[in-house]
Amino acid sequence: MERTDTGLFIVIEGIDGTGKSTQAKMLKQALEEAGQTVTLDREPSDGPYGKILRDSATTGRLSAQEELDLFHKDRKHHLDKVILPALSRGETVILDRYYFSTMAYQGQRGFDQQEIRKTNLSFAPNPDILFILDLCVDQARERIGVRGDTTNEFEKRDALQYCRDTFLSVRDEEFAHVIDSSKSIANIHAQMLRITLDR
Repeated sequence: MERTDTGLFIVIEGIDGTGKSTQAKMLKQALEEAGQTVTLDREPSDGPYGKILRDSATTGRLSAQEELDLFHKDRKHHLDKVILPALSRGETVILDRYYFSTMAYQGQRGFDQQEIRKTNLSFAPNPDILFILDLCVDQARERIGVRGDTTNEFEKRDALQYCRDTFLSVRDEEFAHVIDSSKSIANIHAQMLRITLDR
């Protein structure tokens, strides 16, 4: 999908435990202090389809096809209602997870990753900047344990490794930047801010 807006679209991806949410908030604050208008959001979104996906974490996992369909419906709704309008106003949009996560997590449930990407690119634009926060699976699992979360099926070692490999599979895209998430929070933030301001 081609864009004609003047905004900056930033996506942050990575397996759980890499610090995506922390870095997204820090980047938003730094860019706002630099005078930019920033929309920070996440996927699944807080829209109607995203709510079903979020609720399924406690009410019971949906079938693989239902889940994939809802991710696509949620993303279309999110783009139409939040992301594209913000970009058309010239804002910077920072998104915690995007279609790369669908490739990883729904690919892990048996769907073809490239078909997922092809479907998404028919309605979803590529980001201007993709930050892949990368961390070895064992370190990620340690962090997940430290923060007190229970290890759900996505956080089992093989699933995490599959997802990490998926994120790294797009590292050669011109918009992608792999960030070593084993570094300090301040170091990671400094790298992300420099890349964003250079862009």
